[in-house]
Amino acid sequence: VCQCPKAMRRELKHVFTGKTVTDDWLALPTNQHSEMDLVNVGDDVEFEKDRCLIVFMDFGKAICEQLRSCGYWADYIDPCSGLPMLTPNCNKVYSEVDGMQMLMHYPIMNAAMCKILLHPKWGSAVYPATVFTDAPFAAVSQLLKSSYFENPEEEVEDDGASGETGGAS
Repeated sequence: VCQCPKAMRRELKHVFTGKTVTDDWLALPTNQHSEMDLVNVGDDVEFEKDRCLIVFMDFGKAICEQLRSCGYWADYIDPCSGLPMLTPNCNKVYSEVDGMQMLMHYPIMNAAMCKILLHPKWGSAVYPATVFTDAPFAAVSQLLKSSYFENPEEEVEDDGASGETGGAS
């Protein structure tokens, strides 16, 4: 969980049209360790991207529903389109790669006309996606630690930095 830096807040004002972006906004950057390098092409890579998308969309929807039920605003970005899922009438794209670089200080590389995120341990075998909220850190932290988001069957690898797990949390 990260506080949104000033440069990101300026960008988010355009992404979440009509929403007042304050200093208190938090980003929940997630990074799923994919089973393969997602820079490659092929049916197996597309299947893996789809699998990661479904995992994140389920997580994003669930956490936003929980935060909204507590009276907070929350939204998640569709990693395919870069558009918010719950805020209507938005057409400014959020770049997950630029966001992770800003929040987590991960390096990027250019491949053709595409920016590629490089995770410190997983390289480009990573699927980044983000949730945003105005909920306080304590509320988000408590929710993430709740049994609602625990998955004992899934092995989660934490490399010690916020937002980086083998799962989708």
